[in-house]
Amino acid sequence: MQDYPIDIEPEQVVRWIIAEHQVAPSKFKVVARRHLETRELPARKELRLGDEERADVSETATVVTLQIAPAHPNDGWLLTVVVEDEIGSPGSDEDETTEEEQDVDVDAFYEEFMLPGRGNANVFAEAEGPAGKARLTRLINDIERDRHGSDSA
Repeated sequence: MQDYPIDIEPEQVVRWIIAEHQVAPSKFKVVARRHLETRELPARKELRLGDEERADVSETATVVTLQIAPAHPNDGWLLTVVVEDEIGSPGSDEDETTEEEQDVDVDAFYEEFMLPGRGNANVFAEAEGPAGKARLTRLINDIERDRHGSDSA
């Protein structure tokens, strides 16, 4: 599959897929997942931390991914919304158990992660061959014009 840049607001994609699912529930496979990533703090002058101190401190980011695929895998495309929300370091050992991937409901994905200032959100697309790219282009046009179900014919 080849990657394609998508210039569309992530919130618009998520709102559209929620509405589309109400019109045609079996048209797309939609999977949302959340996991925590523990990352080392970058070496920045303003942090004033030495190497040993930086090794003891890390930051945690919640990464949430929404993948939208056609119901028929042979259609050859995938649309992905990724939100990275840096939330600071975990406060207890209990928080560390959530590092496993967890399924998230699409409505919860929108309500929790599509808030202004919640994190960095991006949309990515992949298509296989010219036919997959054509189907992906039609999908993006439907999302941009907010067309659903039989409206997009």
